[in-house]
Amino acid sequence: MTSPSIGQATLLPDGTIELLLRAEGPGGMRGDAKFSYPPTHPQYQMVLTHVGGLEPGKPKPVPPWP
Repeated sequence: MTSPSIGQATLLPDGTIELLLRAEGPGGMRGDAKFSYPPTHPQYQMVLTHVGGLEPGKPKPVPPWP
């Protein structure tokens, strides 16, 4: 079964998208990562579209990528 969310996305005041993500595996394995996408990043629009848009300061769940 796929998790409904792999973390959270937040739009910072400067327009940067911040992703806090978690991956879990067998035996209790867990990994956390933080990614920042400034508006000039080549994947910015793809990330924004994937999370379904963001409003500044309002965290939103991140669905798993296909």
